[in-house]
Amino acid sequence: MSEKITIYDIAKKLNITAATVSRALNNNPRISDTTRKLVMETAASMGYTQNKLALALKSGKSNLVGVIVPYIDTSFFASIIRGIEEALHPEGYNVIICQTHETEAKEIETVNTLLNAQVDGILMSLSKTSKETTHFEHILNKKIPLVFFDRRKNIKGVSSVTIDDFEGGYVATKHLIEQGCKTIAHLSGDWSLEIYKNRSEGYKQALLDHGLKYDEKYLLHVKSDTEAGKSAVDTLMKLDKKPDAIFSSSDFVALGAIQRLQELGIKLPDDFCVVGFSNEPFTQLMELSISSVDQAPHEMGRMAAKVFLDQVSGVGKVKIEQKVELTPHLISRKSSVKPVAKKKAK
Repeated sequence: MSEKITIYDIAKKLNITAATVSRALNNNPRISDTTRKLVMETAASMGYTQNKLALALKSGKSNLVGVIVPYIDTSFFASIIRGIEEALHPEGYNVIICQTHETEAKEIETVNTLLNAQVDGILMSLSKTSKETTHFEHILNKKIPLVFFDRRKNIKGVSSVTIDDFEGGYVATKHLIEQGCKTIAHLSGDWSLEIYKNRSEGYKQALLDHGLKYDEKYLLHVKSDTEAGKSAVDTLMKLDKKPDAIFSSSDFVALGAIQRLQELGIKLPDDFCVVGFSNEPFTQLMELSISSVDQAPHEMGRMAAKVFLDQVSGVGKVKIEQKVELTPHLISRKSSVKPVAKKKAK
């Protein structure tokens, strides 16, 4: 294995000082264009690579941004990451992507790893089990910008980019009411994450605003998977007064609910309507396409990156703490849009 090429090797070959080589490699204005070009070409021919960590320690800037998500293998978070990269790359930043697998211990470990890597900022979505705030305080104490997206904690000085989850729950429920549904169940997630609590509050308010009773027995807390959707339908169908619609805070739960309803011979959307949340790609590809609230993940990612860029470049010009809230949009599809004649008869 060959020895690593250093600036001293380049200096010896060109018969110049190591300091001159270093300045040329770092585009110091004191170095002439001719010398800079010669150094760059020689460095490339000799296979020289700069020590990025050493440069970061010296300059205080690594041009690296850490992005932390619960999982990278979901369409939602993948779209957010794409939006972040598209916004940061033209500004000279590279992205380090990490996942927590929904565990607080992994979240804390990941934050510490990114700090040790001298990142210029951290953009993250909380894990479901995140309770501690010490690791966030550690980030802030180091004067490193922290931006939450989708899932957040309300911490002074920390910016966030989310959608209006209350409005998302409201418009989904309102849509079901407009389809003639009278007894609407809601399948919610863990309220330790405020996104699920806010969606549930929107559901409740829509019912009350349209003269329908809010009854807690139609609100179920479930995991975000298809099996949970199937089990939820089994539970709801044991009630004396069965629901005629479901608003789910997860598309995967909505999918499971639809599968069970179809197994039970219930006709959708004629006799039962379902609306999900997130607008996952599969929702529009199924034979019975699923209505869903779109969270605009790509826009969320780009906006999170913009908030970070504002913080590192707009000192004295912009407010450091920004709370950006995007507007959700309901995508109506077959699972909840009843035939006109049927709807009017209700």
